[in-house]
Amino acid sequence: MHKFTVAVTQEIEADTAEEAALLMYQELTKGPVPIRYSVSDETKLTTDIKLDREKAEEFAAVDHTADPGNW
Repeated sequence: MHKFTVAVTQEIEADTAEEAALLMYQELTKGPVPIRYSVSDETKLTTDIKLDREKAEEFAAVDHTADPGNW
């Protein structure tokens, strides 16, 4: 299994870094989850990905831990 770093990027206006983080957290608890991500692999190769919300919701509804390929 490979390791990836997934980052959500959103521009937020704030007075401090802590306030920006808190505002981001507030957005995540109120609205739909973001669909744009930057994904880096072990070689530091970064890919920008925009998910199809319908397919993402379908994937999220399935328990992928039951797949023996994940063990």
